[in-house]
Amino acid sequence: MTTQFIFPDFKQSRVLVLGDLMLDRYWHGDAFRISPEAPVPVVNVNTIENRAGGAANVAQNIASLGTPVSLFGWVGADAEAKLLSDCLDARILQYFFTEKEFHTISKLRVIGRQQQLIRMDFERMTEPAFSDDVLFSSFCEQLSSVNAVVLSDYSKGALCHVERFIQAASQKHIPIFVDPKHKNYERYAGATVLTPNLKEFESVVGACENFSDIVTKAKILLQKIDVDNLLITLSKDGMVLVSRDHDIFHFKSSARDVFDVTGAGDTVIGVLAACVANGVPMRDAVEIANVAAGIVVGRLGAAAVTVSDLQNAIGLHDEISARICNESQLLIAITQARQRCEKIVMTNGCFDVMHVGHVDYLEKARALGDRLIVAVNDDASVRELKGNDRPLNPLHARMRLLSALRSVDWVVPFSESTPARLIKAIMPDILVKGGDYQIQDIAGSDLVLKNGGRVLTIPLTAGFSTTRLVQKIREEVMT
Repeated sequence: MTTQFIFPDFKQSRVLVLGDLMLDRYWHGDAFRISPEAPVPVVNVNTIENRAGGAANVAQNIASLGTPVSLFGWVGADAEAKLLSDCLDARILQYFFTEKEFHTISKLRVIGRQQQLIRMDFERMTEPAFSDDVLFSSFCEQLSSVNAVVLSDYSKGALCHVERFIQAASQKHIPIFVDPKHKNYERYAGATVLTPNLKEFESVVGACENFSDIVTKAKILLQKIDVDNLLITLSKDGMVLVSRDHDIFHFKSSARDVFDVTGAGDTVIGVLAACVANGVPMRDAVEIANVAAGIVVGRLGAAAVTVSDLQNAIGLHDEISARICNESQLLIAITQARQRCEKIVMTNGCFDVMHVGHVDYLEKARALGDRLIVAVNDDASVRELKGNDRPLNPLHARMRLLSALRSVDWVVPFSESTPARLIKAIMPDILVKGGDYQIQDIAGSDLVLKNGGRVLTIPLTAGFSTTRLVQKIREEVMT
């Protein structure tokens, strides 16, 4: 992951998903013999499982992160529609539209001893002829309350008139993510991101000889179809993001084992949309989606990922060093460090205007152990401590500067007036503050001492103080 990344609070936004809804059914059993009737295995079915598929699986992945979802699509007046509805996350608001001539799309997979033996699809091969005006009207009503729109186009009929849905969302300046199965990409003009896999991409632009050829053809296609970004998934080679402004980012696959690729594309677009809806920059969002894809291909069938899955995967794939992290990521890193018998040192502060005194102090703190955690007051808590005219530098800038220091291993924010709660969660071996503190006055000192740790103070470097520095600057500006 990029060193400046922090997971967002996924609950703070809503995503609208529209597309082809499907029910994925799994019949699991043992297959120990060959049928005497034909050269096929006999499966003794012992478990029947229903899961969301297609656009419903996209919604499931978004909801699993904690983001509320509005899900739109067509179903039939049949038992399959009820089964699909029952297996959806409670955070998904269902806007299912029923037509008597339409049958809920379902796919049945027979699994013998963890191996898929056959898949049977139940669907009509022709696009429905009924009007989608009622669905479109309801879609438009929801746009004012969402932060991203996902259009999951499996070419099964839900997005026969995809252009009008893109135009409506675009007029509201809402990011639009499209998983395109249709070969005419011009119908997706105005979208923010298209997420084809390599096979789907080549069906539009022709065979690609190498990575450079993929990028070149992607750039040409972007100019032709009026789309901002193409995110092309490359199977074992990860994925590549190509933007209309010529930015290119290649993300290597994070998958360790590939067990089943079912629904991986749904996971990619779902996680990507949820991240962007919650304010994550596009490049970081793709990086997280890439990690998510690596998780789900290691599971059987269409699966969804959670924030814990992502945090654990990132902690396993990265040797976390000199990075900005949230509390959950930090706890994973600390666990790994303690398994290596490393001594954890922790300090905290506002670090509003960095100066040589800070650098000297942090170097001395780091020398006391193997790893140094710096907990940083968020902007609100700085104002509470220092006044409404502080901080001068916002949280992300202060954390980034700290993470660039060689003495600092992990930088984590906290929002309370003191870091006592965070110290209790981390329980460092050594807690450190500046020499202007008395041991008994240091937040969390009682917790660390009771746990057998040490609490130390480090003399301040003479002549350096953020408060005096700010005062001096203001005096010079006034004169």
